[in-house]
Amino acid sequence: MNIPILYEDNHLLIVKKPVNMPVQSDQSKDYDLLNRLKQDIKIRYQKPGNVYLGLVHRLDRPVGGVMVFAKDSKAASRLSDMIRRKVLKRSYLAVVRGFPSKKSGVLEDYLYKDRRNNKVFAVSPNHKQAKKAILEYNVLQQSERENLSLLSITLHTGRSHQIRVQLSEMGYPLYGDQKYGQSVNRPGQQIALWSNTLHLPHPTREDDVYIKCTPPDEFPWSLFE
Repeated sequence: MNIPILYEDNHLLIVKKPVNMPVQSDQSKDYDLLNRLKQDIKIRYQKPGNVYLGLVHRLDRPVGGVMVFAKDSKAASRLSDMIRRKVLKRSYLAVVRGFPSKKSGVLEDYLYKDRRNNKVFAVSPNHKQAKKAILEYNVLQQSERENLSLLSITLHTGRSHQIRVQLSEMGYPLYGDQKYGQSVNRPGQQIALWSNTLHLPHPTREDDVYIKCTPPDEFPWSLFE
């Protein structure tokens, strides 16, 4: 599978992650993005031995869009620090079922991950394993015909399945999400969540890197400009 490269230099590799490809090797044993990119670097630069490529953040398997990797340990350390300090900024696009009553807002929930079943639940703040999750959303467009809304999402925390769970908890599950919107989505529908933009200070230079990656021109994205 061809992985589009959106930006590359000696320290960073920013790519467009394909939908339904795991970011790293998992129990499925399916070909994963990290190893695919390492192989690509090895071939393109004729590198002997193992290739270093640092994984500093993740996207759920069904989610596509922009992702950044570190090509050396210094960049990996600095990117991880940017994420910790919330200097590295990411935004997402999401298509949800229905029309949110408020055109913009901040969602705050407490989430618990059942690791055995790989599912996340909104729980009481008193739950001993609860982690606070905060996101900000804005309604960009709506499709009256399909009863769908296009949202922009900014995360203030980075919890597992956070966007999917919080939007479902609000009452507007993602289009195509069978795990957190089973009652309104059908098997085979592709989840409509996309990593749209990435903005970060370059780890070794005094300038910023800004990348925008648009969703595919297919339903339900094609309903919106």
